[in-house]
Amino acid sequence: MRLEYSFEIGQIEVPRFSVEAVEGIGKVFTLATLVMNVLEVKAKVELVFHGLNPEDPGRKIEAFRRIIDGATSKPQLVFEEGEGGAVPGSSSYYQWVIVRKITA
Repeated sequence: MRLEYSFEIGQIEVPRFSVEAVEGIGKVFTLATLVMNVLEVKAKVELVFHGLNPEDPGRKIEAFRRIIDGATSKPQLVFEEGEGGAVPGSSSYYQWVIVRKITA
């Protein structure tokens, strides 16, 4: 299903993004750069990682964190775990993460 919509990042208090179950490492790199750019103008973003087995969300989160940690000009960030679990009646697992920029 494809849904098209239009809005400005300034219209959203807390931007939210997802990494789908079948997305590869390329999408995690794209998400990392997008999050770094959004954190230039927002204090935090919320992310949901999901996968087809219980380990997938955690592996994607770890890859995401390592990519972010490799940036030479990143703000100081805090990663907070949000809600996680399984979607009833499916083989889908998820984990929410809040990435917050520390301001001086």
